[in-house]
Parts: sequence; C-alpha cells; structure tokens
Amino acid sequence: MRFDIVTIFPDFFREPIEYGIVGRARTTGLVEIKAHDLRRWTTDRHHVVDDRPFGGGDGMVLKPEPLFAAVEELTGSDERTGYAEGTRVVLLSPQGRVFNQGLAEDLSKTARQVVLLCGRYEGIDERVAEHLATDEISIGDYVLSGGEAAALVVVDAVVRLLPGALGSDTSSVHESFSGHLLDFPQYTRPPDFRGMRVPEVLLTGNHAEIARWRREAALAKTQRNRPDLLE
Repeated sequence: MRFDIVTIFPDFFREPIEYGIVGRARTTGLVEIKAHDLRRWTTDRHHVVDDRPFGGGDGMVLKPEPLFAAVEELTGSDERTGYAEGTRVVLLSPQGRVFNQGLAEDLSKTARQVVLLCGRYEGIDERVAEHLATDEISIGDYVLSGGEAAALVVVDAVVRLLPGALGSDTSSVHESFSGHLLDFPQYTRPPDFRGMRVPEVLLTGNHAEIARWRREAALAKTQRNRPDLLE
C-alpha cells in the first residue's frame, strides 16, 4: 500500500512515520509513505500556493492549479473517474465526513494508493473537493491549523489494519469500535495497587466468565463515555 501526502510542510512527517507500527510496516515493505511539497507543482518563480478568497473574507485559500497537477502526476490520471482501481484521493477538511473505524477498514481493504491532501489557511478551493477528491474527511468536530496532523491519524489508523502490521492477527479485532463498542477495561500486575484491586473474575482463569464480564464492562463503558454508539 502506498500513501502520498501533499503538503506545504513535508518535514512535518519526517520523524512520526519512523516509529511504532507505522515505522515497522515501512521497514518491512508493507507500506510506502512519501510526503511531497505542494510548491513543487507551482509554475511561478515565488512558488505561490495560495490566494485571496473571491467575495472577500479573512485568510488565504489554497489554489487549485498545484493540487490538480500534484494529483495528476502522483496518480497518473487527470480525472476522478479515471483513477486506477484502488486509488483514493482524500481531502482532509473540517467540512468532510467524520473519519471512523469503518472508513479506516474500508481504506485498508480496498485502497492500493491513498493521496492525502493537507489543507491550510482558510481552506482549499472547492473545485478540489468537487472534481479531484474521491473522499473528503474530517477527523473530528474541531479546527486544526492544517491537515498534517489529520493525515498522520489516517495513516496510523489504516496501516495498523493491514495484514501483518500488528503482532497478532486478532489484535485489531478486539479493539474499540471494532464491534461498535468501546474496548473493555484492561488490567495488569499488580493485582492490588494502593487498595485498588483488579476485578476478581479476571484472576479466576474462567474464560467464559471473563468473556461475559468483558462484554458487560464494554457495554457499561460505552454507555458512560459514548452512548451515541449504542444507538
């Protein structure tokens, strides 16, 4: 699988992709990740990537020309309908649909190349969303300074779902959101810490009772922290 990240701050990604599960996946050749400087696709001597918004208003807007040129070169296509099978062009934007585990699973199973477009300033020319991107994604109902942090979230969430990325094939199956519930509480040694004891059922070795307790605990935690998931 390949990720191409288009940004005006490519150095932002230099170290984060070197560590943990993502770093190991890159080392083993499971995934390829490259950050590209958007200015590379400008045609003026000052490498301008933004301009004032039509109609007035605060801030600057990323221009469509360099973004279209970048995607066309990276994907080998000049139209959204002409993308090769398994190619997804993702615009990271506060206006996009909210990224979740289901979408991460979809990308991990169907995408061969994911191009992540990182917004900045007041946003990106809407023609990018309408005619270039296959997906417009937000990682939450808040505003960031740019799409770079969001791109790292998407990469991490997708890579860890690729077969062979985790130490165990079942690790991702037993996590929060995999069954539309939050994960059950986890405990480790010591069994008694400052009078706070691990639930006795976890110490019994009775796997059926432990599974029942974990299901009930996951439901309780979801009800407490994310009741919307139960709907």
